[in-house]
Amino acid sequence: MKKFIHTVKWSKAIVLFLLTILPGMLLTSCNDKEYKEVPEEKKMTLQDSIDRGKYLVKTIGCHDCHSPKKMTERGPQEIPELALSGHPSSDSLPPISKEALESGWMLMTGDLTAAVGPWGVSFAANLTSDDTGIGTWTMERWKTALREGKLKGDKNGRRILPPMPWENFGQMNDEDLESIFKYLQSTNPVNNSVPPPIPPNKLDSIMKS
Repeated sequence: MKKFIHTVKWSKAIVLFLLTILPGMLLTSCNDKEYKEVPEEKKMTLQDSIDRGKYLVKTIGCHDCHSPKKMTERGPQEIPELALSGHPSSDSLPPISKEALESGWMLMTGDLTAAVGPWGVSFAANLTSDDTGIGTWTMERWKTALREGKLKGDKNGRRILPPMPWENFGQMNDEDLESIFKYLQSTNPVNNSVPPPIPPNKLDSIMKS
């Protein structure tokens, strides 16, 4: 009889455990599972990607060199209709100071679209969607240019000249590089064939002593 009563007591204890403690444990377990679940990442639409590209272009300094400017009392100001079109093909270079270069200076034009240094003279490229810009480029060419520093994304071409910091931009992930390219492909085309660079041995004709 005592053994039966003992068994009944243990049975009641087990039932009480199942009715009170176990549901709380199950709920906690469910909550933990729900908390640890990572929400599905929303894939960017084309417009999302273009908007991100625009944001990156404006914040990482692309306009600093690739957008022609006019000089004002506040310094160089971008010309909106020529944004990202590179060094204007119609512009002539001012005389270059030989003394400054020999003293170790790097020089830039007033609108910052041309730079002079030991490599000669380099001109900021046209990045608009025009055929004289990157209108005919593919994504693969774009990534080759930014990741390997190859002119126009040609794997067999020469290196992009300073001061273009492709080594820095090439560290971006695929999503960011692709977003920038998609944005540039959406810009207003500006027909502007940027002149080829001037090598160091050709600088004498535009230098002043």
